[in-house]
Amino acid sequence: MQRPKLDSFLYSLIRKVCVPFCLVALISACSTNPVTGKNELSLVSAQGEVSIGQQNYLPYQQQQGGRYVVDPELTLYVRQVGLKLAELSDRPGLPYDFVVLNNDTPNAWALPGGKIAINRGLLIHLEDEAQLAAVLAHEIVHAAARHGALQMTQKQMLGLGAIAAGIAARDSEYGAYVGMAAMGGSALYQAHYGRAQELEADHYGIDYMVRAGYDPQAAVELQETFLSFSKGRRADTFNSLFASHPPSATRVKRNQQKANSLGGGKRNREAYQRAISQIKKDKAAYALHQEGLKSAQNQNYSEALSKIDRAIAKQPDEAAFYISKGQIQLFKKNYSQAQTEFKKAFDRNPDYYMPALGLGLTKKAQSQFADARYYLQRSLKVLPTPTGMYHLAEIEERGGSRELAVRLYQQVAKAGGNLGSAATRKLKSLGYGAATPN
Repeated sequence: MQRPKLDSFLYSLIRKVCVPFCLVALISACSTNPVTGKNELSLVSAQGEVSIGQQNYLPYQQQQGGRYVVDPELTLYVRQVGLKLAELSDRPGLPYDFVVLNNDTPNAWALPGGKIAINRGLLIHLEDEAQLAAVLAHEIVHAAARHGALQMTQKQMLGLGAIAAGIAARDSEYGAYVGMAAMGGSALYQAHYGRAQELEADHYGIDYMVRAGYDPQAAVELQETFLSFSKGRRADTFNSLFASHPPSATRVKRNQQKANSLGGGKRNREAYQRAISQIKKDKAAYALHQEGLKSAQNQNYSEALSKIDRAIAKQPDEAAFYISKGQIQLFKKNYSQAQTEFKKAFDRNPDYYMPALGLGLTKKAQSQFADARYYLQRSLKVLPTPTGMYHLAEIEERGGSRELAVRLYQQVAKAGGNLGSAATRKLKSLGYGAATPN
């Protein structure tokens, strides 16, 4: 391999200074895993883990359906169980938090630093509190054993970077419509844990369960449930679940072997069934909503609206149903009707970005620019989307705030896609390239 054409003095300096420095940095980055006791290389400090988790926790939630707010007591129940397990973990000092997401996919995830989420779509498949504890304990191990930080270290070592900072731009004029499947959701960054890390999370998660007095057999049943999801199901329906938690008969067998060596424990079935009673009651409503989304994707909008209306009749407090109606009306350019639906969603869940984004788009389409600016800015505070930034940039450009418009267009241009191309054209018309203006 040919040596780079550097000045000989500079090349010598790099060899004498930079290489030893990198070796020292790598050696100093080795630490003992607090769960396994193994020496591991991590370029992410403990404080860095906490910071990453705090910075990405809310954006993750927003992109994956937002918090489940129809029954706030459910999140309180899950958080209570999770914190009890976290206190018995190998890193009880992490700032743990637990949230239920309004997402149909049966999944759960953990960010570095102890920020943990479980989807409504998984809770409906569990039978008791012991199975919930198996899920949460597994995710607590991922955080306590620094699995996310180790994944980031591997990517940094390969030169691939760490966390993706943006969301891909959508292809339609109103990207929110293509995002109708937000109930399925996809993470800004999702660690794809290796086989060894998944087995570790299973193994030590059972330990945490037992410490809290739960029946370890629930961990076996959980893996059996995940394995059943992988059989006879469309891969794209559960891709986020299988990518982050690949099921296998080996995991079932390992959990069974460990559970057999331990005693029994509590199941708390009645308490769990009480806690999920609302989502069980609303199961048919969410199923109708999903059917409506499929009809919309097939461009059968009348059928889609009919099914979503039936879902609303069963559960009128679910903001996601009105969001989907608003998106359909927005796509059809029925702006007044779309605004009505997005306002209903906003009234029910004002902290979720989609209602505010929808209101911003519909207000802008009706030339209500002051209101549009307010709602677009509100949506961007919780989740910076290219769709929101592009339409806000057009409003700012129209109002004479040229520099702000340019900065927004530049952010959208970096996202790529059709909106990115449109933003690039806007920048050229304003006399700027993709680079930040001086």
